[in-house]
Amino acid sequence: MKANDRQNTLMRKEVAKQVGPILFRTVFIYLFLLVILRVMGKREIGKLSVFDLIVSFMIADISAMAIENNDEPLVTWIGPIILLAALQILLSYISLKSKRIRDWVDGKPIMLIENGRIVEKNMAKSRYNLDDLLTQLREKNIPDVSDVEFAVLETTGKLTVFPKEEKRPAFKEDVNAALRPFRMPIAVIIDGKVQEEGLKKLGQNRFWLKTEIQKRGFKDFKEIFYASVNYEGRLYVDGKD
Repeated sequence: MKANDRQNTLMRKEVAKQVGPILFRTVFIYLFLLVILRVMGKREIGKLSVFDLIVSFMIADISAMAIENNDEPLVTWIGPIILLAALQILLSYISLKSKRIRDWVDGKPIMLIENGRIVEKNMAKSRYNLDDLLTQLREKNIPDVSDVEFAVLETTGKLTVFPKEEKRPAFKEDVNAALRPFRMPIAVIIDGKVQEEGLKKLGQNRFWLKTEIQKRGFKDFKEIFYASVNYEGRLYVDGKD
C-alpha cells in the first residue's frame, strides 16, 4: 500500500513538473503574439491577403510547437515568428509603395457582372460558379441577376454589387434631375501616379487632369493620394497627408 502511495506521489510530481512549463509557455506565447500582431497591424479577417493568411497559419503552427516541445528553449521558436512578422511588415510596406507588387500580392478586383451582363470568362478565371453568384446576390436582397448593373469580386472574396438605376433607392440629388447611366468610378490617380488607362476610358488626357487638380489647389500629381471620376462626371480628389 505504501509503495502504491509513493508511486502515486511520484507520478503527481512528474505531472506537475510537466504542466508547469507548459502553462508558462502558454502564457508567454499568448503575450508575445499579442505584441507581434499589434506590430504587424490591424486588418479584418475577411480582408486578409493570401500572404497574410499564410503568415498567420505559420505563426499559429510554430506557436503550437513552442508550447508542446518543452525540451527545446523558447528562443528556438521565437526567432522564426519574429522573422515571419518582419517579412509581413516589409512586404506590406513595399505593397504600399508599389502598385505592381500590391496587385501581385493581393490580386485585382474582377468584374463578374458588367452593364447587366454576366462576364463568363471572368467567372471561369476566378473559379466562381453561378450558384456562388446567386447566393451572394440573395444575401444582398437582390433576387435576380437582371437587377444588377455591376458586380465586382473584391480581392478579399467579397462581392460588391451595384443595382441597376431603377432598382437603386432614390436620393435627394435625384429629385428633379435626369438620371445618368451608372458606371463604376474610374481611378485617375493612385498614390501620386496618373492612371493612363483611366484617362483613356474617360476620353481625357493629363492636361485636363492637371487643370482640374490645380482648380482644387494642387500643383502636382505627386501631392494626390487618390483621385477618381464617378458616373456623374465628378472628380474626387484626396491629397496626401
